[in-house]
Amino acid sequence: MKKIFFYIIAFFPVTIFAQSLDNFSINCKVENLKPIAKAYLVYQLGANRIIDSAEIVNSSFNFKGQIIYPTNAFLVVDHIGIGFSNLDNTADVLSFYLEKGEFSIISPDSVSKAKITGSKINDDNIKLMGQLKPLFADAQRIKEEEKSAPPVQKNSAGYQNKVQAQLKQIQTAEKATLKVFILGNPDSYLSLLALSSVGGPSPDPAELDTLYSSLSPRLKETETAKVFKNALNALKYTAIGVTAPDFTETDVTGQLVKLSSFRGKYVLLDFWASWCGPCRQENPNVVKAFNKYKDKNFTILGVSLDREGGKADWIAAIQNDGLNWTQVSDLKFWKSQVAALYYVTSIPANFLIDPNGKIIAKNLRGNDLEDKLAEVLAK
Repeated sequence: MKKIFFYIIAFFPVTIFAQSLDNFSINCKVENLKPIAKAYLVYQLGANRIIDSAEIVNSSFNFKGQIIYPTNAFLVVDHIGIGFSNLDNTADVLSFYLEKGEFSIISPDSVSKAKITGSKINDDNIKLMGQLKPLFADAQRIKEEEKSAPPVQKNSAGYQNKVQAQLKQIQTAEKATLKVFILGNPDSYLSLLALSSVGGPSPDPAELDTLYSSLSPRLKETETAKVFKNALNALKYTAIGVTAPDFTETDVTGQLVKLSSFRGKYVLLDFWASWCGPCRQENPNVVKAFNKYKDKNFTILGVSLDREGGKADWIAAIQNDGLNWTQVSDLKFWKSQVAALYYVTSIPANFLIDPNGKIIAKNLRGNDLEDKLAEVLAK
């Protein structure tokens, strides 16, 4: 789907075991469709993306197929017959969940406004999205305000800290809403999907483990739950309170640097890249914290996720942003061995490590980094 822009609630990692397939059937009716209109259904089946199509007869059409487990899907109606590959972000689209069984999608005019009946997971999703809608609207408003701000203001560390603080409040409220939903709907497949959103970019394994334990035995037997549980167990290796996994990586001069060589100091293990806009916006905060506490038993070890052939860009970014601390990288982009070791899936990301090598905080951004350093260094 090259030209269609969709916001997709995160799919789980796709792992195929000896899974059985369940049948689904969707009866659709969108009134007043032209004879040239055509409908498409897009969804994931294991590692494969399925794009199915259906002829429309008297404004009605039907899709049948198989799924491994409930999955996010998109129903698209091409009203003018230009073909699926030529549709853009103005296309008439409905995002929903596919699940086994038979259900209906009906609308008086456009599929984007359709109502879904006969589907438990979509009923749950409508309820949850209704609770989250005001938070999404607040986040969108903040992003629009940031987009329209003058460049000088937009690029200032103070303004970015303000934006991050506002978004953090929204994320906290969103997490609370998701947790209430999960605990109140232990047998809903949507609760299992919501667990990934609760974790966010800085998941707390202990928190997620408690929520996972609240799910029904039936839900825990699904392959999606098993994949999630495996990922959750892996996260425990970099949880707050555990010893930071040691590694050796190459610095900008080609010398090997070992994380454990920094023992005895507080170390911020900072994951970033020269191509990462949010990272570069966050760098002034990191520089400020470094300059303030570098003589107080604190240092930083930067790990770049720059690409192969991108060493010049990496070094230029270090110099331009004033990152005057040790920097390492294997220049393997998202295949970075250190990023994999720490289960880093988005950047900027960081881990604050104490003098004994234990992780004591994660993903400190904006003023949170200075506040945490002031707290631990005052002890």
